[in-house]
Amino acid sequence: MTPTPLEMRWRERVVAGASAGALLAGLAAAPAGATPAFEELCTPTDPGLAELSGLAVADGLIYAIGDSGNDDKVAELDAQCAVQQWLPVPIDPRDVEDLAVGPDGRLWLADLGDNGRQRETVALIGMALGGLGLGGEDGTLHRLTYPDGPHDGEALLLGADGVPVIVTKEILGSAGVYIPADSAGLSTLAEPGPGPLVKVGSVKINPTDTPGGPIAGVNLPAITGGAVSAAGEVVALRTYTDLYLYPVGAGGIVEALRGEPVRVPLPGQVQGEAIAFTADGDLLAGSESAGGPLPPILVLRGAVDLAGTAATPVAAEPPAGPIAAGAETTGASARSWGIGVAAAVVLGSVVAVGLLGISRRRR
Repeated sequence: MTPTPLEMRWRERVVAGASAGALLAGLAAAPAGATPAFEELCTPTDPGLAELSGLAVADGLIYAIGDSGNDDKVAELDAQCAVQQWLPVPIDPRDVEDLAVGPDGRLWLADLGDNGRQRETVALIGMALGGLGLGGEDGTLHRLTYPDGPHDGEALLLGADGVPVIVTKEILGSAGVYIPADSAGLSTLAEPGPGPLVKVGSVKINPTDTPGGPIAGVNLPAITGGAVSAAGEVVALRTYTDLYLYPVGAGGIVEALRGEPVRVPLPGQVQGEAIAFTADGDLLAGSESAGGPLPPILVLRGAVDLAGTAATPVAAEPPAGPIAAGAETTGASARSWGIGVAAAVVLGSVVAVGLLGISRRRR
């Protein structure tokens, strides 16, 4: 089959990265003490969760959604992962990749997926936890545009100030961090828009030695999900294989992403994309099944405490204006409870073939 223009671009990017040298991830030595570890919380049984892409927690219930083709409804789960009801999404989405509960108490769907980098706009969709959006069944729609062309994205961060922070998904290079222009919060975004986003920073995660992910033997450090703790004192980002916890100080979420994260390896998820904090500071992590049995939802007990005691809750006020981009955060400097010093060599041809397979599986 003749490669598509998208496939050719991926091959060029990967080969260029490989020719510049192997991608090595030097990680800090593990500190003394117990190693934090995920454990199984429960295992979903509903086939509608086979492509689990986003998680959120509210009022003791877990909310879950799949990605494109499976994102027209949200599952409400109990603590045993049993579906209590399916909530219809009031606005037809294109590719929902994350969930978050906003300070308004509503569920926000991050319609950010764009594997082909072709979308003119992305969107945030608001709906009530009872299944009906603000203003009835129509829900709330905010379309947004990137200032520098299309991006694929899978991470939405919502803090107490209501300003949505979007982190893009990049296989090579740094992920972009974007917020609405003028630091607009959910209550002031144009409806339906589109409204402009501005880039306020970037995050770079290096490959690690943690097994897992959609390409066997290759560690892909793309950011596939995000979450903010209930009190706003910790932000979490994840890749297919690792979790990164960032303490949040007075500077808010964007400033926190410029800091040094704590890395916690995830236990071999085949295509992990979903994370969410519980009210008591634990963190849940879920994965797509990738054609196999439904994987369990995992829990990391005391995740907020792992991020350190320097974190403080964020005030419920948006910043005065866009925050200038600062230094990148890299996995190489992250405090890590991983296994010693890791080095991952990513061969261009292997990554290219694997990425094309993932792209064909997902719209």
